Amino acid sequence: MQRVLILGGSGRIGRSVAADLMIHTGAQITITGRNVETGSQAADSLGPRVQFLGLDLADLVGLKAAIAAADLVIHCAGPFHYRDAQVLQACIQERVNYLDVSDHRSFSAKCLAERAAAASAGITAVIHAGVFPGISNSMVRQAVEQLDCAERIHLSYIVAGSGGAGITVMRTTFLGLQHPFEVWKEGQWQVVQPYSEPETVEFPAPYGRAQVYWFDMPEAFTLPQTFPAQTVITKFGSIPNLYSRLTWLAAHWFPKPLLQHPGMIEFLAHVSHHMTRVTDRLSGIGVAIRLEASGQKDGLPARVRSTLVQPDTAIAAGYGAGSIAQLVLAGQLQKPGVWPVEEVLPTSLFEQSMAARGVKIIQHLQQPQLV
Repeated sequence: MQRVLILGGSGRIGRSVAADLMIHTGAQITITGRNVETGSQAADSLGPRVQFLGLDLADLVGLKAAIAAADLVIHCAGPFHYRDAQVLQACIQERVNYLDVSDHRSFSAKCLAERAAAASAGITAVIHAGVFPGISNSMVRQAVEQLDCAERIHLSYIVAGSGGAGITVMRTTFLGLQHPFEVWKEGQWQVVQPYSEPETVEFPAPYGRAQVYWFDMPEAFTLPQTFPAQTVITKFGSIPNLYSRLTWLAAHWFPKPLLQHPGMIEFLAHVSHHMTRVTDRLSGIGVAIRLEASGQKDGLPARVRSTLVQPDTAIAAGYGAGSIAQLVLAGQLQKPGVWPVEEVLPTSLFEQSMAARGVKIIQHLQQPQLV
């Protein structure tokens, strides 16, 4: 029986990945965490093929032993802003395949630096395997393949309330406000401020019109390296819109030294978490993705618009990581090295995996007709 190790598996996203694997694979699954009581309860709720292992990632001896006993490691222990590549490096040393649900470019860069080592070890390592980034990146590949030449990629995300992902997503949001970041605009890297340049975007029901803002996402870093577009835009917002406005205030009114203090991040994360525990009942915890890829097709301007809506953000992240894990375990996705998901996952396998999970992606190709 194949063995899967999910680091941070007792958290909301890790449990969602494990639940997906229980349905779509026959693997034996080990989830890890630091809280034994919570982790044991999570394992019991998932089923007999899931066991819990108390593990702190700072325990390198225990970490390497757990990795050595696995056939695939899935890294869900965020936030990833300050994580190093030690988990991936241990997987390379033990020749164990790897994937993660990482969501920050600094972590992405550390992992991509291990590409040659992973290739030499013969392991397949896939980063950004959640929902955004993750499913969103594969939606970009799916759309770009409809064009002869992609010139502009615009990704917009909206999350309702907490997204069902617990306090970790709150920490990630506020950590993303700390520093300006580079984006690929008009064929060059330009610096933008977090949560700037708001746009009103029309999302599918039940969300409708909502504001989105520049947000530091790793796909803004990897997509320009994968596809020859001149501009890649990644913007994010929250429902209810009050949360977006409060996040904007934090980004633009809080003194930067205060916003960069770990204690302030924890304070804001806990306050936000308590607020969403109330409003989640009204707003839900879903996610919507809206993509526009524009360029040329048959010598004419063309645009592909894709949308996705899922009622639970954490479960959607489980679909993203679980589907790739399923393909790796089945030997259908094998490419030694370290890869962002859009670079390694063929559209045909992506579409099959999403269909098997009941995920519907609505896509329209718009192109002016010759008279």
